[in-house]
Amino acid sequence: MTQAPLHPLDHALQLEPAGEHRFRGHTSQAYWNMIGPFGGATAAAMLQAALIHPERLGDPGALTVNFAGPIAEGAFEIVARPSRTNRSTQHWHLEVLQNGEVTTTGSAVFAVRRETWNCGEATMPDVPAAQTLPKMGGFAPVKWINSYDMRAVRGAKPMAAPGTENPDSLTQFWIRDEPARTPDYAAIAAWCDAFYPRIFLKRAGFVPAGTVSLTTYFHADAATLAALGDRHVLGSAQARVFRQGFFDQTAEIWSPDGQLLATSHQIVYYKE
Repeated sequence: MTQAPLHPLDHALQLEPAGEHRFRGHTSQAYWNMIGPFGGATAAAMLQAALIHPERLGDPGALTVNFAGPIAEGAFEIVARPSRTNRSTQHWHLEVLQNGEVTTTGSAVFAVRRETWNCGEATMPDVPAAQTLPKMGGFAPVKWINSYDMRAVRGAKPMAAPGTENPDSLTQFWIRDEPARTPDYAAIAAWCDAFYPRIFLKRAGFVPAGTVSLTTYFHADAATLAALGDRHVLGSAQARVFRQGFFDQTAEIWSPDGQLLATSHQIVYYKE
């Protein structure tokens, strides 16, 4: 019986034990950016190391990734070490190393989710359904975009009239993995970094920029993610301020049923 090939994301997330609290992985061309791996793939791999760790407790509640230096094509190691385990929460120290140097640092909080009183104040944007919108094209030489089926609602490309700026930096699109894949926490971590830098849209063109730190908060349990199947989710992202070489980005990931699955916040460096 022929075994089905691994999904590109599962292939990118393949990690082998490499010692106590250490795992060995390899960069994936399917998730390659212009000069290095797509940051979302790096975040997903770091989270995956904690997810497969034998001492793991519960499910992810928060993940912070700090991009300290470039990652070259090839092998890397991830350190995933539980710093403290309490009754219902577990705190993690994370690092990515390549050739003995730290390229990425991070932390995570896992938690045992329990049924409690619930209330949601955020409201899902009112947008057209995914199936009514065309699939977005890729942007050469950015390969990772081809690993997603993205359907733009607004802000798909950073266009404006010559000499002008866009009135806001809001992008909204439907997204799912390509080929379609039932999402898990690693996929959510990657989706939260699937928005191009907000300054591209605000200034209507390319500006050298890169994420410095990204924090993702997970608001759904594993059963909720499994119930999504191969449906698209809605991503929305906008900056609040551009100042002195840095801007922020706040993002939301929504199920098609209106459940807020994750939120993320990042700080991004730019120069003119």
